[in-house]
Amino acid sequence: MNTQLTGKIALVTGSNAGIGRGVALLLAANGAKVGVTYLNNKEQGEETVALIRQAGGQAELFQADVTDLGEIDRLVSDVEKAFDGTVDILVNNAGHMVKRVPTAEMTEDMYDKVLNVNFKSTVFMCKRVLPGMKSKGAGRIVNMSSVAAHNGGGPGSGIYAASKAAVTAYSKNLAKEVAGHGITVNLVSPGFIGQTAFHATFTTDEGRKATVNGIPLQREGTPDDVAGAVLYLVSDLAAYLTGETIEINGGMFMR
Repeated sequence: MNTQLTGKIALVTGSNAGIGRGVALLLAANGAKVGVTYLNNKEQGEETVALIRQAGGQAELFQADVTDLGEIDRLVSDVEKAFDGTVDILVNNAGHMVKRVPTAEMTEDMYDKVLNVNFKSTVFMCKRVLPGMKSKGAGRIVNMSSVAAHNGGGPGSGIYAASKAAVTAYSKNLAKEVAGHGITVNLVSPGFIGQTAFHATFTTDEGRKATVNGIPLQREGTPDDVAGAVLYLVSDLAAYLTGETIEINGGMFMR
């Protein structure tokens, strides 16, 4: 068994930058044909595709709002048309805290935005690719949780943390539901991953230093740290693993 994905079609949501880009690059380096997606920043998406192609890989760029069911359907259809086949690997990376908001200030609109981008998108992306995976009798789905799902997250991130906990519980149920079709469903749960827009937006320099000081490995994680775990989960090496969560946090949270 190895990590080669030659001939496999992979769709990585939110892969124009950060963790998603790291995942897309590594899957492509191991032979997958990768659908790179973005919501707003087309330039970053084009850069990701260019990096893959420069390294000899195959990738195409797609724009989609994965909180919209019509756009989810269009996205998957476009990927299947571009690569002439159904999706073998789905990585639901798209997600966002949107804004730090304490419960006393939470609005229904903000609640909906956070749940939709993190949880709704995951559920309906999974639903859309399942028919193709079932027809092949094989498939790999990796969903994105967070250390916040376990510890509740930082100030003003309660709904974000809850949405990631929902992703975790849902993924375990889905793993049971589709196991008989040869499909595995697993999660990666990043801790403090630097080089991402998330921490550039929501974490102060003081908070960053304090967090790193509390990490046993004494460094921030990188998108490549997450990508390596995703590659393992979608490869033959993890053929007997489903419904599991890999914690990627340098030891800051151990189960």
